[in-house]
Amino acid sequence: MPPTVETDVLIVGSGPAGATAALALSTYGVPNIIVTRYASLADTPRAHITNQRTMEVLRDLGVEDQVVAKATPQHLMGNTVFCTSIAGEELGRVRSWGNDPYVQAEHELASPSRMCDMPQHLMEPVLVDAAVARGTSLRFETEYISHVQDADGVTATVKDRMRGDTYEIRARYLVGADGARSRVAENAGLPTVGRMGVAGSINIVFEADLSKYTAHRPSTLYWVLAPGATVGGIGAGLVRCVRPWKEWMIVWGYDLDAGAPDLTEEYALSVVRRLIGDDEIPVKIKSSSAWTVNHLYAERYADRRVLCAGDAVHRHPPSNGLGSNVSIQDAYNLAWKLRLVLDGTAAASLLDSYSAERAPIGRQTVDRANQSIGETAPVFEALNGLTPQTPEQLWANIAARKDATPAAEKQRERLREAIAFKVYEFNAHGVEMNQRYASDAIVPDGTEDPGFDRDPELHHQPSTRPGAKLPHAWITQGGRQISTLDASGHGRFTLFTGIGGDGWIRAAEAATKALGVEIAGAVIGPGRQYEDPYGDWARVREIGDAGALLVRPDNYIAFRHTTAPDDAERQLSEALRRILGRD
Repeated sequence: MPPTVETDVLIVGSGPAGATAALALSTYGVPNIIVTRYASLADTPRAHITNQRTMEVLRDLGVEDQVVAKATPQHLMGNTVFCTSIAGEELGRVRSWGNDPYVQAEHELASPSRMCDMPQHLMEPVLVDAAVARGTSLRFETEYISHVQDADGVTATVKDRMRGDTYEIRARYLVGADGARSRVAENAGLPTVGRMGVAGSINIVFEADLSKYTAHRPSTLYWVLAPGATVGGIGAGLVRCVRPWKEWMIVWGYDLDAGAPDLTEEYALSVVRRLIGDDEIPVKIKSSSAWTVNHLYAERYADRRVLCAGDAVHRHPPSNGLGSNVSIQDAYNLAWKLRLVLDGTAAASLLDSYSAERAPIGRQTVDRANQSIGETAPVFEALNGLTPQTPEQLWANIAARKDATPAAEKQRERLREAIAFKVYEFNAHGVEMNQRYASDAIVPDGTEDPGFDRDPELHHQPSTRPGAKLPHAWITQGGRQISTLDASGHGRFTLFTGIGGDGWIRAAEAATKALGVEIAGAVIGPGRQYEDPYGDWARVREIGDAGALLVRPDNYIAFRHTTAPDDAERQLSEALRRILGRD
């Protein structure tokens, strides 16, 4: 066997979770290796919706501009259309992904970053290229086989798929980001809840110029209700825009009991033709593949020195567009903790907070995504489409909504309400932005959780209570406008205070010397390092001028005090010792 390769962190998988872990670790100066069993990065669009919280992560890691340059912008994402085919009758629309005027204002207030549509085959190269440029070692066609742990690290056996031989990689920690059939999570024995294979789906990627049917109603998603496309009911297909308006992907279901159909080009073309509804448009099939809808999540994400992220620990359908977002956020949460443990600043117990914080988010994501599938049923019910009928009768049901009768008026009302309710899938701003953490890496301030003023799935509610993400507010530095999120992050802790908070800054300097943890000071006020000309920060900070917020490297609030106590140094030191596992 060849000599053992050594590194600090071995990452299995180069998808969104693995690539982000590598990028963050290399940005923080932590040696790491990615291995992937494949010969290339993703070659199909797969995940695509990229929400504001993920864009904030990419902003902090220095690649936001590269993603924006390649992505479809937010204003072209937002008319989710329900129709009988792309060229056929339209049944209704939902203003989606922050493009409703009211929701758009909430997006503007919530973050310095805009959401976008960034297909996975474009996202992965941005993340991996930046990671490699900053120090990551990438090994294609290298398959993870197994691992063993000891007190000091993990020894993984991998197979070089080109040569056919195996060798060992020795790491202090192993990150399993190897997808929905994760061998790392299986070998680590992570307990899971739910099941795989809830339903069957097919992806068909194709090229066709659909501009005349789509450019006037730009959208990421077009839902097609197609009577006669399946036996005994309405066939529901999803036509997804990959690149406006000439590259597309269809998601089409199949019966798991019958097995996946033979994915010939002829079969794929027949589905595409049915959902487009215009046989005169030239179509080029690029690829097709079968997959299953899953409803499964891990109850914990780690086994000692093996930590898993992404689809390895939460497996769900693409509803709500949460998959790659949650995966990227998993890795971002984990990377700074690994860095502080590896350099001796924190105890290994800091890593316990990873499961405590991210596993509840994974469960919420899996449940929400699967719930959204069920919430499509009322659209079918409004068209009397759930009872087995002939295609002719189903077409008659659809046509009946145009009649000038009380029954038709009621049908139109039911259809409008059913389509409007899909905001819980296509405009769930709160699901994307309201993540709250509770762990030993968060120091409670004794305040009662106030809950949410509005629906927490639909609306983001900023908070500075420990465990919440630092609220965005526009502030200025030397006349330059920046976000509060730009003043923090970058792999270090940040202590926010204002005029009268000098004691907190001295406390941060003392803690840096005593504990070896980097803490940047951010004083906001007239004539100070940062200024608040709009008063935006004063409105969201929920502390007095002399109070303090200790913000973690992932821009989550770890400690809060509303005033400037005489024992600020002691309180901050105790909070940091708890967070770092050194109390």
